[in-house]
Amino acid sequence: MQRIAVVGAGTMGLGIAQVFSTAGYQVTLTDVSDAALSRAFETISRNLDRQVAKQGISPDQKTEALSRLATRAQLDRAVADADLVIEAATENTEVKLNLFRQLDQFSPSGAILATNTSSISITRIAAVTLRPAQVIGMHFMNPVAVMKLVEIINGYRTSPDTTDRIIALTGSLGKTPCVVRDYPGFIANRILMPMINEAVYALEENVGGVEQIDTIMKLGMAHPMGPLQLADFIGLDTCLSILRVLQEGFGDSRYAPCPLLVSMVQAGCLGVKTSEGFYRYPQDGSPKTVSPRFTVS
Repeated sequence: MQRIAVVGAGTMGLGIAQVFSTAGYQVTLTDVSDAALSRAFETISRNLDRQVAKQGISPDQKTEALSRLATRAQLDRAVADADLVIEAATENTEVKLNLFRQLDQFSPSGAILATNTSSISITRIAAVTLRPAQVIGMHFMNPVAVMKLVEIINGYRTSPDTTDRIIALTGSLGKTPCVVRDYPGFIANRILMPMINEAVYALEENVGGVEQIDTIMKLGMAHPMGPLQLADFIGLDTCLSILRVLQEGFGDSRYAPCPLLVSMVQAGCLGVKTSEGFYRYPQDGSPKTVSPRFTVS
């Protein structure tokens, strides 16, 4: 597999495209918006500049990586010659099902179709295609360029050959593949999201403030980032979507989203991408501050 198509130019999509192009693959990044593609290309270029500054890559490697990256707004043309298509659209079941119907139609018959979903059933996604044996989950972690784990999820009909090829491909990126079965939330988010949800409950119930909760988990549990800041980076809307998948999939009230999380999403306070969640993230690059909404009384 040498030709990779990435569908979705958001945070995860552009990160996946960057990692593949840096590793020597020909990459086509596609999105419905030309403006989103332009922003994604500029972001990737800046990210590579930071890697050059840290001596992670050379200036020539940056130039070569960008030369291997193309952007295209037409989905059918973007995936027409792909060996692997990775869908990285919003965490919405209907959006993904509609996309996979199109990907199945437009992609070469031998192409593997992967999804970066963090919670939605691979089996359900594969069922809308005529190639369920070639559909698999590739759940990259954010930030993609830094995090080493890729959660590989087999659907009910994913073939061993598909799994083996994706494991080998993941290793070629310098990542560590970890194969799991197709259950709601898989492993990463089945464990992570209840923790984040419980942290939001603790905040809502005024047990502690944002900084207290995050500091306890960082210093007491050796987490590199507290759960509330991590939720901001993931996106509170994404956290809410995953919790609803868990609640529906297991039929268990323990996965019910905290009302405060629901309210914040409804208010448009989604974390880093909207500059405000549990913390505020100034556009001028100055340090984050706790949102004044959250203090211990």
